[in-house]
Amino acid sequence: MLTRAIAASPLRLLHPKNSGSAAWVYAATFGGGLLGGDAIALDVAVGPGASALLSTQASTKVYRSDTAAGQQLRARVADGSLLVLLPDPVTPFAASHYTQEQHIDLSPAATLVAIDWMTAGRVRSGERWQFTSYASRTWLRRDGRLILHDATLLSNDDPDDVDPDDARGDVARRMGRFNCLAWAVVIGPAVRAAAVRLAGSLGDAPVLKRPDLLISAAPLEDDGVLLRIAGLSAQQVGAVLKQHLNFVPSLLGDDPWSCKY
Repeated sequence: MLTRAIAASPLRLLHPKNSGSAAWVYAATFGGGLLGGDAIALDVAVGPGASALLSTQASTKVYRSDTAAGQQLRARVADGSLLVLLPDPVTPFAASHYTQEQHIDLSPAATLVAIDWMTAGRVRSGERWQFTSYASRTWLRRDGRLILHDATLLSNDDPDDVDPDDARGDVARRMGRFNCLAWAVVIGPAVRAAAVRLAGSLGDAPVLKRPDLLISAAPLEDDGVLLRIAGLSAQQVGAVLKQHLNFVPSLLGDDPWSCKY
């Protein structure tokens, strides 16, 4: 049950009904994306024994600007509770600046399923990896202990690190054929079996390598896993995430992918 939801512009919080017992909340913005100078701070608290889904209404578009737009998430998940973070990807437009911080604090017996992902931008408009900068940092703590610190920094604005003969920019050159990056964390007593299965899904190989897809899986404590995915498109990576997280509907009592709209 959702007990309180408060938002101020440019953020909106939508809480649709669902067939399960979890509280569902979708974050959206009035302008359909983030303008330069927008700074969204979202605090989430999941009480003991409760379940919550936090997602987005659509991809988070970051518009062209000389000023950075940013988001910050702080989540606290109590014992016996479940938090599922399933946002759509961040899509930074050409010449945009974006920063993101996520602080997730788990109690010892809390369960978390979380994804974070981004695309190369408006590829069909010729803006592939043409944003100015993208920075994201995530801190995951359990019982006060830091168990994961993930940081991504992609930048096209360092003149000492850009080939002037390459019009695509430095990030595009480094990313090669890939247009979407994602990670997923599955951890906690309610998903232990799934996490162990995912951690061993690649066998002895640390990375699944295909021409169109890269996947790595690493154990996280004794009941968790960290997945990393690189693919050719958001549609492809989204399908891979849905396949690997196919246990989520049973946790929530409803399917967040089919019921989104």
